[in-house]
Amino acid sequence: MKFLIDNSIFPLISKALIDIGHEAQHVLDLKMEGAKDSQIFDHALANDQIIVTADTDFGTISVLQNSKKPSIIIFRKGVTRLPPEQINLLSLNLPIIKDKLDQGAIVIFYNDRIRIRQL
Repeated sequence: MKFLIDNSIFPLISKALIDIGHEAQHVLDLKMEGAKDSQIFDHALANDQIIVTADTDFGTISVLQNSKKPSIIIFRKGVTRLPPEQINLLSLNLPIIKDKLDQGAIVIFYNDRIRIRQL
């Protein structure tokens, strides 16, 4: 899978995803740290990447554009912001949510559950 990591997530997440066999870029790698959410969304769409973020605006953009891609993974309030724990959540759950992400989905990690909304 290919990921685009938003500013709201530590760059270490990108490296960890690469280490477990995925393609990943952080917006800092692309010199997009000052980009608008819509520009980041468009970049992910053009490059078939899944956005990883803590920003719910990407879900709104997706709904407004009536778009099935890019898929979006959102870490909600209450979910730890510590990279090792986020990496653990992703590595444990990516095999389970892969098919949904491939089809187009918003996946939201909460403290006690995961919510998947197919696009």
